[in-house]
Amino acid sequence: MPEASKDYPGNWREFHAWFATEQACIEYLEKVRWPEGFVCPSCQEHAEPYRVSRSRLVCRACRYQCTVTAGTIFEKTRTPLQVWLAAAWYITNQKQGVSALGLQRVLGLGSYQTAWTMLHRFRRAMVRSGRDKLQGTVEVDETYVAITDRTVGRSIKGKKSRTGHAFVAVAVEIIEPKGFGRIRLQRLERDSAEHVEPFIKGAVAPGSIVKTDGSAAYRSLASLGYDHRRSVMLGADVPAHVSLAGVHRVAALLQRWLMGTHHGAVQPRHLDAYLDEFAFRFNRRKSGSRGMLFYRLMQQALETAPLTYESVVSTQSKTAQA
Repeated sequence: MPEASKDYPGNWREFHAWFATEQACIEYLEKVRWPEGFVCPSCQEHAEPYRVSRSRLVCRACRYQCTVTAGTIFEKTRTPLQVWLAAAWYITNQKQGVSALGLQRVLGLGSYQTAWTMLHRFRRAMVRSGRDKLQGTVEVDETYVAITDRTVGRSIKGKKSRTGHAFVAVAVEIIEPKGFGRIRLQRLERDSAEHVEPFIKGAVAPGSIVKTDGSAAYRSLASLGYDHRRSVMLGADVPAHVSLAGVHRVAALLQRWLMGTHHGAVQPRHLDAYLDEFAFRFNRRKSGSRGMLFYRLMQQALETAPLTYESVVSTQSKTAQA
């Protein structure tokens, strides 16, 4: 396991000491990306590279040139790495999340667009590829979350806004006798089987106990390899928030987080990115070290493909699960 003050800064004072220069940031990212030494992205040769100008690394075997940020969310950025790492530290040390405006003010960025793009790049990195599916006993349900689309309509004060709702699927691991484990979130177009089943297959391991309400959308779960436990809510003596306590608790926390941290001002086409961030924070809520969250985010940022401002703006709903 990574250790504080060895693999990542243990506190803000150490953070400043570790990343006092741009070169120190580059060396740290190399250590995180290649903990066993440089591996050529082209030929996979494991050997110390030649080091040339502008922090370029040249493979001794195939002469392929790259940098530690090539192929990552930091690729071709004009923002100093010191600012990127400071942003990652700030983001992971705020338990309730941060807004782009808050990040801009803390880092002293001249552009709101820069802060907004940085946040979305880090949100993309919060989804680890190849992560384990939920297992054991898992509750699944859907919820509506209120969001405000400020690109259409016009409020009384003259600001563009329209309050609406988005449909979100929620899956929660249940820890016996009490408690919740990991979660998965994903925006869905509708609550039909054709939309709900792919979410469950992507989020929950076969053989798990899946607890749902009596919706017809879950009718085929048994044939998909799950131990399906249905609870028909209509006319039941036990209310839904008791029989499916996990998903109702997570849905309430999600709504509170969206309204409190982001004031509900989330563009519908970017909602999945915010769901990614909420899941990242919830699944690591018991971490004893905020520095460990910083380290994990750095690892995943160096494994995540580049993301430009234009691609973020044009992105509609992602198919990846939160």
